[in-house]
Amino acid sequence: MSPRCLFAAAALLAASFGAAAQTAWPDKPITMIVPFPPGGVADTVARPVAEALAKELKATIVVENKAGAGGALGISAAARAPADGYTLLLSLSSISILPEADAVIGRRPAYQLQQFRPIARFTADPTVFVVRAEAPWKTLAEFIADAKAKPGAYNYGSSGNYGTMHVPMEMLKSQAGFRMTHIPYTGAGPAVLALLGGQVDAVASGPATVAQQIRAGKLRALAHWGERPLATLPEVPSLTQLGHPVAFAQWSGLFVPAGAPDDIVAKLRAAARKVATDPAVVQTILRAGSPIDYLDAPEFQGYWDADTKVMVDAVRRIGKLE
Repeated sequence: MSPRCLFAAAALLAASFGAAAQTAWPDKPITMIVPFPPGGVADTVARPVAEALAKELKATIVVENKAGAGGALGISAAARAPADGYTLLLSLSSISILPEADAVIGRRPAYQLQQFRPIARFTADPTVFVVRAEAPWKTLAEFIADAKAKPGAYNYGSSGNYGTMHVPMEMLKSQAGFRMTHIPYTGAGPAVLALLGGQVDAVASGPATVAQQIRAGKLRALAHWGERPLATLPEVPSLTQLGHPVAFAQWSGLFVPAGAPDDIVAKLRAAARKVATDPAVVQTILRAGSPIDYLDAPEFQGYWDADTKVMVDAVRRIGKLE
């Protein structure tokens, strides 16, 4: 065989190996970063989603809780990860808030939204205003009247500054005209534990984090930030119904670093679509307090863009925290 033929054969063989390598994904474990501690909304969604995705992709998916800085630590770690499909991010709507919060504070953002490519939205729950069951307030009106009578006497916990438990409460405080002290924690789970333990007086939490405690009679929900009745807590009134036109959704979505190859993104989208209708996933997340509210990547991108505008405006109104 001539040298030219040998070279052509080698090139063809290399190309075939390259094609095989491209179609082999995933051929090693995938990491799903959850930027909050166990026990919160993101973790509640991530665990069953990761298990079902692993079956669809025939791969091992390791959930890594990387908490800190209201979610910025884990989100920025995902942003810096290689865009090869082996790092996923299961984040809440705080992903949209934190870069603007950094700008308001006057520091360089830990990441930019353009560093991520959306795969699917799984849930979109309004936050719920919750107090301990033995607290004296039976209605939101009673709580607000008491807070106005004792400015700053009561406090609330959150998953961190400018996070999805902080922003909605600040929106309500501004609209209704009362004061509370904000106590940030590392995630929704620790904040709810602080409420149960009496360290804080209230939280604004996703239903999945508090629904079981409400059903167990340990917590009482006074209102929610939604625009329609909650499937899991139908008896709880919305803020709009109570005369406070404030809305906020704590959604969960799956992302990859922006440079991920199109073929891998297509496989992830197809797998996520099946996961969103998997009866085991649907029931697990519903039992936790969140119905599936799935959006595929194009629709999710549009929703994300619109929601980001609302959140950025809210953060700017909150301003720099002392």
